[in-house]
Amino acid sequence: MREERIFLHKEGGFALIMVLWVIIILMVIAMSFSLLAKTETRAALFFRDSLAESLLAQAGLERALMEIYYRRANLNKTIIPDSGEVSRVDGTIIEGNIGDDRYVVRVFNEAGRINLNTLNDRNKIILANLLANLGVPKETADTIVDSALDWMDKDPLHRLNGAEDDYYQSLPNPYKTKNAPFDTVEELLLVKGVTPDILFGTKDRKGLIQFVTVYGDASNINVNVAPKEVIMALPGVSEDAAWRIIDRRKDAELKSLDDVRGVMGGQYSNASSYIDIAESIGYTIESTGFRKGAKDGHSIRATVFVKTDVAYEYAYYKTPAEITK
Repeated sequence: MREERIFLHKEGGFALIMVLWVIIILMVIAMSFSLLAKTETRAALFFRDSLAESLLAQAGLERALMEIYYRRANLNKTIIPDSGEVSRVDGTIIEGNIGDDRYVVRVFNEAGRINLNTLNDRNKIILANLLANLGVPKETADTIVDSALDWMDKDPLHRLNGAEDDYYQSLPNPYKTKNAPFDTVEELLLVKGVTPDILFGTKDRKGLIQFVTVYGDASNINVNVAPKEVIMALPGVSEDAAWRIIDRRKDAELKSLDDVRGVMGGQYSNASSYIDIAESIGYTIESTGFRKGAKDGHSIRATVFVKTDVAYEYAYYKTPAEITK
């Protein structure tokens, strides 16, 4: 009888342990399902917010295209229909709200940047001055400028500070000069002297990529839309003169080269052959969509060529894109 009670006691203890294990397993399964549900819910919310932000950025892009066409149709008119003001294409911020959400857009006309593909031995001083103003040593700047020209020309002769196949073929990973225009600004990384820090900038210094382009048809600089750094790269133009131009165009854009001369004074003569006020057909749009109260959003960067009053084409489109403030 005693042995039977001991056996029943052991059997009951084993059953209790089994029940506890089953309860633990069920709790683990329940917690796993709960965690999975929370993860999927968060993923769905993140996807919803990301999609909403990308659509807001796209809405900003479409708004920018509308503003570009409105500007091109009315820029030189004395009276603008409905008293509407044309938007600036010098990076001035355009904001819009859609419900509680918003988008922020900036438009840059490519004539405000140095066009790598229209550089030559006559106007290369602009790029050299820009590099110097960005803190690049003169020897390195001269190497970059001459090497960029050698990269594009078709002959095998290198300029004084340039580089051709003999240099690039001697590198650990050899390649040849392109002997053709640049397709992207990032292609500069293949050119002798250009480093990622020079091209993209650092925490303390802006990068070359913000001030050069390969798009559009402009060979001279439109001071109505150029940033201060590019205006200062014009021969003989001081920082003070650059600020005068920027302050003046905030009130009203410069309508003629005589207006530019009036603002720059005696500094105009040295820079006159590099200056224009005509816009390029190329426009770069940076658009960011933000959900209500959010500080970070989804950004799109696109470059478009406005061919006619009803047609445009994309030369570049990236989403998501990193926007430099």
